[in-house]
Amino acid sequence: MGGLSIWHWLIVGAVVLLVFGGKGKISDIMGDVAKGIKSFKKGLAEEDQKPEVERPGDPPIRTIDHQTAPDPAKIPDTRKLG
Repeated sequence: MGGLSIWHWLIVGAVVLLVFGGKGKISDIMGDVAKGIKSFKKGLAEEDQKPEVERPGDPPIRTIDHQTAPDPAKIPDTRKLG
């Protein structure tokens, strides 16, 4: 348990190769991430600017009329006492 096995060293070597092996891999990855974030923000901005247009196939919106509840003080008490 005290030492690292060959598999540990192979994994460490693979990570080091991935991070440091090659010219500008990290900067390329970060540039791609930045482009993705910019396009996401641009898409959100374009979505906010579009006016909402009612499609011709949609039925008109109907509302439900409601009545307010009557005042409880004005309702006669019909319970029987006794």
